[in-house]
Amino acid sequence: MTKPRVLISDALSNAAVQIFKDAGVEVDFQPNLGKDKDKLAEIIGNYDGLAIRSATKVTAKLLEKATRLKVIGRAGIGVDNVDIPAATGKGIIVMNTPFGNSITTAEHAIAMMFAIAREIPQADASTQAGKWEKNRFMGVEITGKTLGIIGCGNIGSIVATRGVGLKMRVIAFDPFLSPERALDLGVEKVELDDLLARADFITLHTPLTPQTRGIMGAANLAKTKKGVRIINCARGELVDEAAMRTALDSGHVAAGAFDVFSEEPAVNNPLFGHPNVVCTPHLGASTTEAQENVALQVAEQMSDYLIRGAISNAINFPSITAEEAPRLKPFIALAEKLGSFAGQLTETGVQKITLTYEGAVSSLKVKALTSAAIAGFLRPMLSDVNVVSAPIVAKERGIAIDEITRAAEGDYESLITISITTERQERSVSGTVFHDGKPRIVAIKGMKIDTEFAPSMIYVTNEDKPGFIGKFAGMLGESGTNIATFALGRDAPGGSAIALVAIDGDLAPTCLDKIATIPGVHQVKPLHF
Repeated sequence: MTKPRVLISDALSNAAVQIFKDAGVEVDFQPNLGKDKDKLAEIIGNYDGLAIRSATKVTAKLLEKATRLKVIGRAGIGVDNVDIPAATGKGIIVMNTPFGNSITTAEHAIAMMFAIAREIPQADASTQAGKWEKNRFMGVEITGKTLGIIGCGNIGSIVATRGVGLKMRVIAFDPFLSPERALDLGVEKVELDDLLARADFITLHTPLTPQTRGIMGAANLAKTKKGVRIINCARGELVDEAAMRTALDSGHVAAGAFDVFSEEPAVNNPLFGHPNVVCTPHLGASTTEAQENVALQVAEQMSDYLIRGAISNAINFPSITAEEAPRLKPFIALAEKLGSFAGQLTETGVQKITLTYEGAVSSLKVKALTSAAIAGFLRPMLSDVNVVSAPIVAKERGIAIDEITRAAEGDYESLITISITTERQERSVSGTVFHDGKPRIVAIKGMKIDTEFAPSMIYVTNEDKPGFIGKFAGMLGESGTNIATFALGRDAPGGSAIALVAIDGDLAPTCLDKIATIPGVHQVKPLHF
């Protein structure tokens, strides 16, 4: 049997190379090849696996030449340098190592907090310049201060435990953090406005999503306590850097520490040059231990896949065998979309997710379907989550996952229902796959409805009263929005009703606001699939 061949085109440790060899994988170690895209394209067709860091750019054009490639392994979290849709289209598994540098990044955030609390970089520069400005650098103690954590996932949770150990009062904002998990961590779960008003230090540990982009902008900075100190070791775009500079100049924000920037490499930035700002060049994962961990992890994962067919931490595919894939594929798509539907509508703390599989689908590998559903649910808020890591991420946030399988009890040969239990309510959505292979929604909150998923949709809950449809459709028409499909459901005449409308393009925010003013409308939400 011919050994699988792996090309390593970026710097990885010798220990990782040895892991490949020990597993029976032939390795071609060319750590500078990622910078030579022409040579990489010339030889990529000779390999079954490609192991990379951030220097190698895996484009659609490169993948056209990758006729043998089965797996791409990224030693690290971010996969911005890989064209995921192109790789998926060619059936190439894309893996990352999402947890290999969590401790390192958390420790860097804590180090940055100390640096701005005691003005260590400024005092160092002054002292080494021959000055002795002991009275100039008057810092603040960490002990007893309130640490506000925005995003309490894997890294945020580590920061939380470190903050508790430093005798700080730790508060956290994270819609997916359950009260039970918060209790385990020793933190107080709060809403964002409460955190902004109370925290002496604010540290960001949330992924970049449409909801979190610019979360530290002018409006939210104005809500913070005067003299707050802010640390960002997550994503540069979480902070409106111009607004932050204004807040620093005014003294409202006492100091800031930034390891990430909206444009990197950062050579010019509004934050540069401010006397109360500490900056580092994206060092969050830059420790010997972290780099070694992710290198070893990616080598193990790729070897397991190439030799035994096991899939771990895949960005674009669940953990299933080649034999199971054809039967599971349409139901994986259904589960992911049902999860996404529920995730886009959930804004409060989640306690439990229940997946119910009825009929023929219950005999399939439901663990893969559950992973897809959870990934779909979490992805609107946590863009880095994948179908393999989703259950782990949910567990970290204290979200219970239940699976129920049973015989068909209704009108469908196969039915998947996802039920979300939050601190305030329970919501469910059901779907099936017809013979055309297309996923469909067939019930929302127990109300029957029948529609396919569309790239852009509007979900409305309202009272079942005459006149709603005309006003709703009229507002869409006035805004230039074209209706593709219009599905309705209700629990009883004159009771609660729902509308799920597919539209061409995105809905203008002004139109959304107008729809919310229609008498009897309780909720209106744009959805994207």
